[in-house]
Amino acid sequence: MKLFFDDNLQFQGRSFGADKSVRGEVVFNTGMTGYVETLTDPSYCGQILVLTYPLQGNYGVPNGPFESTKIQVQGVVVSHYSEKPSHYTSVKSLGEWLKSQGIPGICGVDTRTLTRYLREFGTTIGTLLSSDSTRNPEILQLDYTKCLDITALPSVVRDGDGDVKILVIDTGAKENIIRSLLRRNIRMIRAPWNTNWEQFISESDGVFLTNGPGDPADATDLVERVRRVLNSVDLPVFGICLGHQILALAAGGKTIKLKYGHRSVNQPVRDIFTNKCYISSQNHGYVVDSTSLSGDWEPWFVNVNDGTNEGIRHKTRPISSVQFHPEASPGPRDTDFLFDNFVDTVRNFKTNKNKL
Repeated sequence: MKLFFDDNLQFQGRSFGADKSVRGEVVFNTGMTGYVETLTDPSYCGQILVLTYPLQGNYGVPNGPFESTKIQVQGVVVSHYSEKPSHYTSVKSLGEWLKSQGIPGICGVDTRTLTRYLREFGTTIGTLLSSDSTRNPEILQLDYTKCLDITALPSVVRDGDGDVKILVIDTGAKENIIRSLLRRNIRMIRAPWNTNWEQFISESDGVFLTNGPGDPADATDLVERVRRVLNSVDLPVFGICLGHQILALAAGGKTIKLKYGHRSVNQPVRDIFTNKCYISSQNHGYVVDSTSLSGDWEPWFVNVNDGTNEGIRHKTRPISSVQFHPEASPGPRDTDFLFDNFVDTVRNFKTNKNKL
């Protein structure tokens, strides 16, 4: 098996997943652990993922929990693959897991050189070519403008029995976002973004926008629908990752594609108002241009490494969002308190509203 790019750069390796050919956007993640959570993150839909830490698969694959119901990546590239995992929760090897879900994997690749290439030339389309490609020449590539449909929840789900009700507009939510909300004693209406979720606004006390795959500028329909909610409904709103970008676009802002994105579990972010720094888990290729927002909005968090925007909030209304992942999985939970802040805001808003 080999990975190659359109400029003829090639990386030879050995297959340890499904023996099939795929094509997709090649991105890298620098996390030292967490391949189970990373591979099931819907935000990676359609991408070929390079795991830069040299040893992968050493603790196998457990029965769960996962971040979605399946592996979301198009393919996996690693340096060294551990064929004999050792961990008390492991039920299968990483290679067995990939094969069971039809996902190709290649090992024996110089991922250091590959990552330096991506950092220099930026995220680009690559092809994982199967060793059996002459017999099966079909190369699977997803349409990135359709990834939101691919990762969409199949139907509306209600869960929880708390004192406030939150409408989650699901664009490919990581399951730990859902678990993080439910742990805070709430009732949830989890609605796919491409259904009539507006019908639940009247019974909700807050609105939550989740992460998801693709270019936020492609989600024009969702952006317009969120814009109508912002202009007509007075409720607390919070967004994460793609949800942050959708919120910014709905508010009249713009997004920018990064050269190679932020995909790691050690990205430092600074709260502009408290000047405190936190280590965050991130997975995104686009950022919000905070200078494009109107005077009603203000930047909230900033990336310490490159100065890009990591959060925004409305100056007078309980509406805010962050680019990073406070739910982690994988990664540190330094910013887990943001879930507390949002749920507390929803409760206080509901209490004050009922007093009127």
